[in-house]
Amino acid sequence: MIEIEHVSKYYGKNPVLRDVSLELGAGRIHGIIGRNGSGKTVLLKCVCGIVPVSEGRIVVDGKEIGRDLEMPQSVGLIIENPGFLPNCSGWRNLQYLADVRGRIDGGRIRKAMERVGLDPDSRKWVSRYSLGMRQRLGLAQALMENPKLLILDEPMNGLDNAGVRQVRRILRSLRDGGRTILLASHSTEDISSLCDTVTRLEAGRVVSHDC
Repeated sequence: MIEIEHVSKYYGKNPVLRDVSLELGAGRIHGIIGRNGSGKTVLLKCVCGIVPVSEGRIVVDGKEIGRDLEMPQSVGLIIENPGFLPNCSGWRNLQYLADVRGRIDGGRIRKAMERVGLDPDSRKWVSRYSLGMRQRLGLAQALMENPKLLILDEPMNGLDNAGVRQVRRILRSLRDGGRTILLASHSTEDISSLCDTVTRLEAGRVVSHDC
């Protein structure tokens, strides 16, 4: 599903990723673990086409990102903190995004919100959401178009223990349904409990890859 071939990324003369190569198969949860500054988030941004690579190439589902496509065709994202319109409800935020893309109806939005434990009928503004609720809304956004690939950066941030267990169940069910998930986390517990493969980054380099 994802081929990362000798990818490096520089900001000025500073290397953030250094000669990263990975092959990540479809229908599995692939964990990327490392400390802050290890390159996890930048690697995910490169895979989804938000950040161009400096060297090497990334192929997703047979298409090279930045050459054949700007970003993968069927992808759901949580990259860093999800950004939403603060003075609108969660439902309204997702409806705006759905209207822009023109791919799904309100029924799919409702299903995605209910799946992550949010009430689609609530009029509560996102500005009044807790961090955990914002994370749930971000996950609902990532799920609502039923993508083949999910790219999730620290999706458990702000969740209580019950929320973490719920999101883990959701991710396992998505994998069992054939979805591919690329998950970055600093939590060894999240990675060990969820992931089929684990890649550790240090200073932008792959230092281990366990299948």
